[in-house]
Amino acid sequence: MRLTPGTDARIKKIDLTEGNILKNIFRMGIPSAIGFFSVNLYDFIDALWVAQLGASHVAAITIFFGFYWVISSLNQLAGTGSVSVISQNYGNNDHDRAEAAIKETYLLKWGIAIFFGTLGLIFLEDVMRLLGASTETIGENGDSVLSLAIDYGTIQILGLGFSMCAFTNYTALRGVGNPKMAMWIMIASVCFNIILDPFLIFGWWIFPYMGIKGAALASVISHILAFFAGLAIFYGGFANVKLNLKGKIPIRLKTILKIIRIGAPSGLNSVSFSLSRSIILAFVAMTTTEAVAAYGIGNKISALSIMIIVGLGLGLAALIGQLLGAEKPERARKTAYQAMAIALVITISIALLTIIFAEQIMKIFFDPSIGSSEAAVVAIGVKMLRIISISLPFVGLYIIMEMTFTGAGNNVPPMVFGILTGWVLEIPLVYGALRVLDAGPVGVWWALTISSIIGISACFWWFRKGHWINVRVKGD
Repeated sequence: MRLTPGTDARIKKIDLTEGNILKNIFRMGIPSAIGFFSVNLYDFIDALWVAQLGASHVAAITIFFGFYWVISSLNQLAGTGSVSVISQNYGNNDHDRAEAAIKETYLLKWGIAIFFGTLGLIFLEDVMRLLGASTETIGENGDSVLSLAIDYGTIQILGLGFSMCAFTNYTALRGVGNPKMAMWIMIASVCFNIILDPFLIFGWWIFPYMGIKGAALASVISHILAFFAGLAIFYGGFANVKLNLKGKIPIRLKTILKIIRIGAPSGLNSVSFSLSRSIILAFVAMTTTEAVAAYGIGNKISALSIMIIVGLGLGLAALIGQLLGAEKPERARKTAYQAMAIALVITISIALLTIIFAEQIMKIFFDPSIGSSEAAVVAIGVKMLRIISISLPFVGLYIIMEMTFTGAGNNVPPMVFGILTGWVLEIPLVYGALRVLDAGPVGVWWALTISSIIGISACFWWFRKGHWINVRVKGD
C-alpha cells in the first residue's frame, strides 16, 4: 500500500535487525549503491562534456576539486556523526530523538557551509595558484587554467549549503530505513543534471553559452532541487520518521555537540585526506598539464568504479547503527564481514575489467588522433588506471570497515590509519618517486597504490579486534 502525506509511515517499518543478514545488507545497500553510482555516473558524463572544451578545462576542474575536497569534507564533521546518532536511535525505536537529530544535522551543516564557504571564496584565487593553476592564457577568449578554476569554483562554493544538506537527506533516509527514497531523489537529481549540463555548457536552445560556468551551475541547481525534495518527504510524512516544525524533543546544543564529537575524527580524516591529495595534485602539476588532466579523469573513473561499494557501505553504516541500537553486537559483526565478502567479489571484478580496457576507457574522454596533447593524456591515464586498479580490492575492504566504524560511532580508528596512510606513506613516497627516482607520473601512481595496500592492511588488523561492537551513541 502506498503511503500518503500525513500517514504514520512507522506502521510500514521493516525490522532490519532480524531475518536473513545477506538480504538485509542488499535491502539497505542496493538502493544506496544505485543512488551513489548514479551521482558518480553524472561526474563521468560531466567530465565527457567538459573534456570537449579542452584538456585545460579538465585541468581547471581537477585543480579546483583539490581545494573543494577540503571544504566539502567538513561535511563529514556533521554527516558521519549523524549516521550513528540517527540510526541507533531509530534502531532503539526512539523516533522522537531521531527526528530531533535530523533537524540538528541540517542546522549544523548550514552553519558549516556558510562559515567555510565564505573562507573558500575569500582565498579561492590564492589557493588555486598554490595548487598549480597556470596563468598562461589559452584559447581565443584569453582564458587561463587559473581563471577557469576560479569561474567554476565560485559557483560551486556558493551552492555548498544546498549540496551538504542534500546529502543529509540521503543519510537521514537511510538511517530511518528508507534507502529507496534516498535512491530516487539521487537518481532524479542526477538525471536533471545530466540533461541540463549541455544546455548550459554549450548554449543549446534558448540558453546562452556558459562553458565551464554552465557545468558548475547545473550541479548547484540539481543540489537545490534534491534538498527541497528531501524536506518535502520528511515534513510530508512519507518517511519512517516524520519531521514537524515543532517536535516533541527540541533542537538542543547538547546533541549538536554530540554529533560534532562523534563526527570530528571522520571530519579530520576527510580533511587530512583532501589536504594530502591536494599536495599530491601539486606534485603532479609540476610535471605537465596533460598529467593533471589524466589524474583528474583517472580519479573520476576510480571513483565511479568504487561507488557501488561506497553505496553498499552507506547502507551498511545505517544497518550497523540499527543493530547496535537494538543491542545485537554479534549480528552486527557478522553483517560487517558478509559485506566485506561482497565488496571483494565486486572490486576484484571491476579491477580486472579496468586493467583490460584501460585504453578504451581513456579514449572515451580524449581522442588521441586530434593532437599530441590528447594522446599524451590517454597514454598517462592508461598507466594510471592499470596501476591504481591493483589496490582496488583493498580500497573496497577499507570502505566497508570505515562505514562499519561510522555506524558504530567509533570514528577514531579510520582517522588514525587514514592520516598515517596519507602523510606517513603517500606524500613521502610520491615525493621520493618524483624528486629522488625521477619516475614522473607513473611513480606517483605506484606510490599511491603501495601506500593504500600497506595502510589498509594495518587498518584491517585493528578492525579484527572488534572494539567497535561495544560503542553506543543512542539517547542522551
